[in-house]
Amino acid sequence: MPRGDGRLSHDLDPQRPGPQDACGVFGVWAPEEEVANLTYFGLYALQHRGQEAAGIAVSDGSSVVVYKDLGLVAQVFDEPTLASLRGHLAIGHTRYSTTGGSTWENAQPTIRSTSAGTTVALAHNGNLVNTADLQREVAEQGLGSDGSTNDTSLVTMLLASYPDLSVEAAALQVLPKLRGAFSFVFMDETTLYAARDPHGVRPLVLGRLERGWVVASETAALDIVGASVVREVEPGELIAIDAEGLRSTRFAAPEPKGCLFEYVYIARPDATLAGRNVHATRVQIGRQLAKEHPVEADLVIPVPESGTPAAIGYAEESGITYGAGLMKNPYVGRTFIQPSQTLRQLGIRLKLNPLRENVRGKRIVVVDDSIVRGNTQRAIVRMLREAGALEVHVRISSPPVSWPCFYGIDFATRAELLANGLDNDGIRRSIGADTLGYVSLSGLIAATEQPKTRLCRACFDGEYPIELPAGNLIGKHVLEGVGRRVTGATPEAARSAPRGAEHGDTPPLVATPGGATVHRP
Repeated sequence: MPRGDGRLSHDLDPQRPGPQDACGVFGVWAPEEEVANLTYFGLYALQHRGQEAAGIAVSDGSSVVVYKDLGLVAQVFDEPTLASLRGHLAIGHTRYSTTGGSTWENAQPTIRSTSAGTTVALAHNGNLVNTADLQREVAEQGLGSDGSTNDTSLVTMLLASYPDLSVEAAALQVLPKLRGAFSFVFMDETTLYAARDPHGVRPLVLGRLERGWVVASETAALDIVGASVVREVEPGELIAIDAEGLRSTRFAAPEPKGCLFEYVYIARPDATLAGRNVHATRVQIGRQLAKEHPVEADLVIPVPESGTPAAIGYAEESGITYGAGLMKNPYVGRTFIQPSQTLRQLGIRLKLNPLRENVRGKRIVVVDDSIVRGNTQRAIVRMLREAGALEVHVRISSPPVSWPCFYGIDFATRAELLANGLDNDGIRRSIGADTLGYVSLSGLIAATEQPKTRLCRACFDGEYPIELPAGNLIGKHVLEGVGRRVTGATPEAARSAPRGAEHGDTPPLVATPGGATVHRP
């Protein structure tokens, strides 16, 4: 099934994508509702978090059925399919792959039967860093394989591996073993479960329906199904919802480290993270940008859509007129025919085109959310100059992205990150801008209204809050024999990785210190 993407401002050339989002998860327990339809609309609201695959699992109390495929939510499901998914509880997933390639086998929810006859289905947002350890445990227990190569399937197998325990009790055994970022929704025939890692890296919120409960990655998914927000699922918390009501259990002490990049780019502007509206956060980041990097100019324009709130804030603080300078074609994604070399040289024009009348003869401030490899900004600067802009000043609403993410975002490898090898002026020259300004890390953190100690900032400062397994395998294809060693990911990991890890009996593995495999030239 074809894949598409209507949101990513970075993905202007399908062969040169920027950061790819985490996944979206949704769960509902509502006996008198059409739970498959609610899940469909919930996933629709979370489509921005993953565009590779979508799936829904439903239970009628006696059996669990999963329907999933590659593609966008609207491509995978139609009315007859949803009508066939009858039950009182459901979970759903929209995927961007961070462990395991983009294949049907790796689409979620994953499903597994227990020896006691119970069925477990699970959907995961995040990325585990001890996947290789979990794989060894699965192999040692002889649990077999379902053909998938992702960390989610390993967790599902482990949950189903306790014949004498309920799924809830099994979860309390399995969850403490997991290392990394995870926001789970899972289910058996009668009960909806939700769990969030002790650091709360990825968001997960609990909502109330008139006759049921909802759990979702973002508040926007609650809004779309008419659920009221109750609270966030707490870091280290396991929730169970069934006919007896809602139960909450702590499986680990909370050590909050919410992802800072969620505020910059991943979450929808109408989402609320840790009590803070994302749109308001991004507008405040733009104001901070204007304070830190003022410039004399005639027009502030965003790179649509993710640069828009910060551009509004920059214009408000600076007093420079805000306006449109780039028009986006929302229908171009990764589904179009691969362009010829001639068209590839135009690259960005497949998605963005300048409003010549607005930019001609003006000094332009163009606001974007991040620079990863620099291809997007380089092309935009060139295009604006060709359209007659007198000056082009680039402002970025995040600090330089200098480190890969191992917790659920697919950035470039560190060698490909532009900020890894160049200073600010070198990056400015590389993209061809007259001036370049990034918001400071302290300014970004202040805009979130969260203390620095409660945020994961690893992609900006290299401080990884969840220890990475030195000498172990890590990366998107760790279960496909193309994993990456942590060696080189951080100075500490590089020093502590055993030499034998690179010189043992097994063939050497790719040693690129990236968070996940990306298809970049």
